[in-house]
Amino acid sequence: MKKCIAEVIGTYALVFCGPGAIVINDLTDGSMGHVGIAITFGLIVMAMIFSFGSLSGAHINPAVTIGFALTDRFKKSDLFPYIMAQLAGALLAAATLKFLFPSHPNLGTTLPQGSEMQSFVLEIILTYFLMLVILFVGQNEETRPYTAIAVGGTVLLEAMFAGPICGASMNPARSIGPALVAGELTSLWLYIVAPVVGAVLATFTWKFLRE
Repeated sequence: MKKCIAEVIGTYALVFCGPGAIVINDLTDGSMGHVGIAITFGLIVMAMIFSFGSLSGAHINPAVTIGFALTDRFKKSDLFPYIMAQLAGALLAAATLKFLFPSHPNLGTTLPQGSEMQSFVLEIILTYFLMLVILFVGQNEETRPYTAIAVGGTVLLEAMFAGPICGASMNPARSIGPALVAGELTSLWLYIVAPVVGAVLATFTWKFLRE
């Protein structure tokens, strides 16, 4: 129960601050800019891993949880509760944004700026590298203390360069929350499927290289 509560809070913080930065940027004529939004995503992920990493692992991402469920480092029985907690946190955060900024049309929903296939492939690759960092840094005794910095930095980096094209979601919960609350379901499927594919591929890569 404590782990699930940590996942609810962590995912809430991610969706409130990340898409929230997009909403505030839109409503204030670009006051934050793309760089500011990318930094916000990276910093909130870093903060949540520092806060809850030792309790729940701070997955705050269903794709990451699915990837971990394929390893020996995570109880498969926790898979469903973790995902439900993450989705609950994302929906609560999106509902908060809707309450605070009712005039915003999509609440920071991830939408492809090019073709769906372009964003689909980008999301797979982005999540693949993110999951690799999570596993190789977070599951190594020597580098584990730096997990929050490494993962937050990776999120910042990938959001910085790929965000303008695909939104750099890498996280089904981050996309599902704003999309459902805003009623903007266009292309949502790709932001659910692609991150899971990327995380699974990264997990198999980690297992192969570790062995």
